[in-house]
Amino acid sequence: MALGLTPAVANPLPAYTGPDANPFWNSPGPFVTFPQKAPLIRLTDRSIQLETPRAWFATDFTPNAAFFVRWHLSEVPNQVDLSRWRLHVQDKEYALHDLMTTFAPTTIAAVNQCSGNSRSRLVPRVPGGQWGNGAMGNARWTGARLRDVLEVSGVARGTTGFVQFQGLERGLGPPDKPSGQFLKSLPLDDPVLDECVVAWAMNGEPLPILNGFPVRLIVPSYFATYWMKGLTWIRILDHADENFWMKTGYRIPATNNGNTTPAAMAAGGVPMVPITRMPVRSFFVLPDGSTKLPIGMPVSLEGVAFSGYGRIVRVETSDDKGADWQEAELGPDHGPWSFRRWQASWTPNGTGPVTLMCRATDEAGHVQTDEPIWNPGGYLWNRIERQTVDVGESR
Repeated sequence: MALGLTPAVANPLPAYTGPDANPFWNSPGPFVTFPQKAPLIRLTDRSIQLETPRAWFATDFTPNAAFFVRWHLSEVPNQVDLSRWRLHVQDKEYALHDLMTTFAPTTIAAVNQCSGNSRSRLVPRVPGGQWGNGAMGNARWTGARLRDVLEVSGVARGTTGFVQFQGLERGLGPPDKPSGQFLKSLPLDDPVLDECVVAWAMNGEPLPILNGFPVRLIVPSYFATYWMKGLTWIRILDHADENFWMKTGYRIPATNNGNTTPAAMAAGGVPMVPITRMPVRSFFVLPDGSTKLPIGMPVSLEGVAFSGYGRIVRVETSDDKGADWQEAELGPDHGPWSFRRWQASWTPNGTGPVTLMCRATDEAGHVQTDEPIWNPGGYLWNRIERQTVDVGESR
């Protein structure tokens, strides 16, 4: 199966992006078509980065065809021969059929979000894919618990060290360099490993190849950098993993909310740590500002929220710049790591532009704030979201 692009013309990027200057919920790239995918927004095609359009977030679970795509290296598999493919775990190896019949299947609902989601909002701008808000998706993932796979493969609970993951993507550089291979690892005593799943199904279907077929690692609550696609090798290390993607890439300042300044980074001495859990976030899906709203007519405000620290327990909206907040109604609870849909009724009582705001609170007590967020990787954006709408006369 070959991967191909539908010819499209890109819209020019604005010279400046930020929370007050960027009118785009999504990045302003062209729509493209890949196998098994609905039209998605292209950021880059080598490596492949495709963003999910806003309208697809109107449901609790993101359809597989609309799920965002983010690979790191240039050589992405466009086919996998299951008669030859094996998952290698230390000295053991498993065909896909082995995984599906040896281990009791489990299903978990979890949000997969790129570490750089909403990177285009940071000011000053930083390098990397200039994602809007669509580098995320929510799915039901079915597979074997990682702990079960490790134990059957001879890695007992209580083993010290690190577990390293590698998938099928390759780069053109030397195999021992970051341009040649993508590797991630986690400490064996990290509690998140108890939640991890080696998934062979996504929303009840085989994984699309661009989302990690035949299996991918699911790391609920953690950013997508750990969710290894095309997972093929699992290794146990007796030392900290110092490959580029752990020692240098995907690191954030060891400060409150990972926030720092360009001046502090230029001066040096800012301690950096690996990025892990996702902060609490909420988003407007509707209204999207594309049409004028009539004064006095009730409007349904709708969106999604999630957190890497547990269930969403509250979403609030404001139409007066945050002076007053009204609690929204929460949708079904699909588990601590899933999207939580929310809805609120709002009636505009004046004409002209109105800026709506939403913020979420998780069960650990984390609340979205409007504190500045900046770091050199463009990570952790979770400021209070805004949606400007235009209200007109109804007579």
